[in-house]
Amino acid sequence: MSLRLEKLTISHQGAAMVALDVKVDAGEVLTIMGPSGCGKSTLLAALIGALPPAFTASGNVFLDGQDITHLPTHARKLGILFQDDILFPHLSVADNLGFGLPKATPNRKEAIAQALAEAGLAGMGPRDPATLSGGQRARVALMRTLLSAPRALLLDEPFAKLDSDLRVQMREFVFAAARTRGLPVILVTHDRDDARAAGGAVLGVTGAALKVWNGP
Repeated sequence: MSLRLEKLTISHQGAAMVALDVKVDAGEVLTIMGPSGCGKSTLLAALIGALPPAFTASGNVFLDGQDITHLPTHARKLGILFQDDILFPHLSVADNLGFGLPKATPNRKEAIAQALAEAGLAGMGPRDPATLSGGQRARVALMRTLLSAPRALLLDEPFAKLDSDLRVQMREFVFAAARTRGLPVILVTHDRDDARAAGGAVLGVTGAALKVWNGP
């Protein structure tokens, strides 16, 4: 699997904020670093097909060689994680995971049990998400995304609200899960430690300028 951004430009009021022509191969992480307001999250919104009306985009997005630029969000097969875990409070942990499964998935209970075990949460399916720790909730959010069978993973500063110890654990868990599944990953962050943990190429965004860094 690979994710290719081909001459992708995002503009606001006629001014280019982000311009990318890059390819992310299976199991690799491309990190995009920059301060708040430079367009990092806007880039991810463009990739999933949810660009706010105030912005315009040109160029193409290819996933496994398929042009997904004009597909609706649900058809793009891009998984995304945000700063907040966004678990459904009225559903159990297991039901939150089940929400991510395609309807035609056979053996749904087995798939959920396997996801819980992989996340180190075996037996916690019946629990209320409110009873979980921040790290446990973050792992449930990741597994729910992975159960939806994405072909690439987008990370919108998903470690920002975790304390330092949990950040280390979640970085390792997320990047290992992506490598195991051969998913191309785009991480946006302002944290250099996130970039170091991700490995791979790092692009630095400052206003409308884009430069390639050899490392964080």
